[in-house]
Amino acid sequence: MFTGIVEEIGEVTAVEQLTNAARLRVRGPLVTSDAGHGDSIAVSGVCLTVVEVAGGEFTVDVVNETLQRSSLAKVAVGDRVNLERATPAGGRLGGHIMQGHVDGTGVFLGRDENGVTTFALPKHLSRYVVEKGSIAVDGVSLTVAAIGDDQFSVALIPTTLEVTTLGRREPGDLVNLEVDVVAKYVEKLAEAHIRDQVHNRDGGTEERS
Repeated sequence: MFTGIVEEIGEVTAVEQLTNAARLRVRGPLVTSDAGHGDSIAVSGVCLTVVEVAGGEFTVDVVNETLQRSSLAKVAVGDRVNLERATPAGGRLGGHIMQGHVDGTGVFLGRDENGVTTFALPKHLSRYVVEKGSIAVDGVSLTVAAIGDDQFSVALIPTTLEVTTLGRREPGDLVNLEVDVVAKYVEKLAEAHIRDQVHNRDGGTEERS
């Protein structure tokens, strides 16, 4: 589990294309200080498993499913990425509950002089995003300030702009989005309940153990 509080900005130092996958090497002196084989590190919001640690850098393999859903498919040597180690049991929940399972990508649209930043939102994710709710953008836990049919806005403080990659984003850049997992569970449970109610209303029978 992650909380969306970025620990440091890392740098991609190597990208190797594999069959239906990619191998990345990332420089991150802080997150590698206690990291070992098998540990989880979120790279711009994507939970990845460490396969090697050496000299302040760590190596991860990115499977095709992740490449299709995230911006890591376009990552290149020299790119900056947000890094966060998995939250330990009993650790402080500074942001919100995140799995590091990216739901899709959005597009950075712009930022005004007050730090209000707007992103394009894929239609299939819009139902999970609500005003004053939580959303993760490139692994950063943020509060939704405004929501439309195809975009949302967040208010970024100067510290967030400084210590994450969001301060370096240009219009048109892809960003990773993870919606609130609680909303997805609620939807799943509600669908079954509504389906049962409709079935019973229409005269159906239901066997219960």
